[in-house]
Amino acid sequence: MQDTFRHKGLRKQLVEEIRRKGITDVRVLEAMEKIPRHIFMDSSFLEFAYQDKPFPIGSGQTISQPYTVAFQTMLLEASRGLKVLEIGTGSGYQACVLAEMGAKVYSIERQRKLFAKTKLLLESLSWKVQLFLGDGNLGLPKFAPFDRILITAAAPSISTALVDQLKVGGLMVVPFGEGADQTMKRLIKLEDGSLKEEQFGIFRFVPLLGNIGND
Repeated sequence: MQDTFRHKGLRKQLVEEIRRKGITDVRVLEAMEKIPRHIFMDSSFLEFAYQDKPFPIGSGQTISQPYTVAFQTMLLEASRGLKVLEIGTGSGYQACVLAEMGAKVYSIERQRKLFAKTKLLLESLSWKVQLFLGDGNLGLPKFAPFDRILITAAAPSISTALVDQLKVGGLMVVPFGEGADQTMKRLIKLEDGSLKEEQFGIFRFVPLLGNIGND
């Protein structure tokens, strides 16, 4: 799929819009201006790719609102060389934003059909993401510890496996809670293994599920 001058112009406008909404991390904004969001969406939604809105991507999942992607990425404080574990690959858009920022991205998707579709797409792109099919609640112990963990679905609880796989001093960003709305939290792992919590407002995500999906 082509990335035309029109797409680039619309992307620049989108980045300016989320900047006005309060995203101050220049590195995040620059990365999002380089990632062609329209290639991660079904063709029927191409005209809406650069609106600041979420859209369905199949298997009951969505590609997150660009502002939400930017907000979570800003909280994560990702930088070049850091190992980032993403729970919920979805379309692969968020993972590519992190990869553009220089992070070493490991991403888990539980929905088989979505995993297969996204894997095929990512293999055709220049951004390097290691993609895995599995239960995100279990993390990836083989590749732990991680400097950062990003959860991109509503989590009613935080699994001890993910806490164990986070480095001391590392950050975990998660939309926490059940129901329609979640509280965006940033958790910092302390020397004694406990978590220091910060809260950053209310958001809305699809729920985080366990086990490998067959649909």
